[in-house]
Amino acid sequence: MWSQREVIDYALQRRNSLAALRRPGRRIARLEALDADPMLLRAAKHHGEPAEVPCPVCDKPELMNMNYVFGDQLGQYSGRIKRTPELAEMSHEFGEFKVVVVEVCLACSWNHMILSYLLGDGIKRKPPRRQQTVEDIYG
Repeated sequence: MWSQREVIDYALQRRNSLAALRRPGRRIARLEALDADPMLLRAAKHHGEPAEVPCPVCDKPELMNMNYVFGDQLGQYSGRIKRTPELAEMSHEFGEFKVVVVEVCLACSWNHMILSYLLGDGIKRKPPRRQQTVEDIYG
């Protein structure tokens, strides 16, 4: 994307986690590494985009990538999952927001943050007006 900056790649941490997982005699590391929250798995199932590579743990093609967006200018929409084409549109609508890419395997529950970066056109804006949600109405 044209405005992508401050890119942080978590490949070394990911490789370290995978190496710890493959060490002999370390069953605890396996339990710690394959601990995706049920809500994260559900979000990956319904909102994730299929990854181009198989899962590094179980080698199944059920690896999903999710783009979480965070930022003051997003208002109540901060912390939501967005698809890659939506990010391109958002980069023209907002001055600055952070994107965190998380990979999740639906088969073995492997999950890891793989990338984070900033997007936006650099023009500071007010957050959008808070809109009433179903939770506000029905509690």
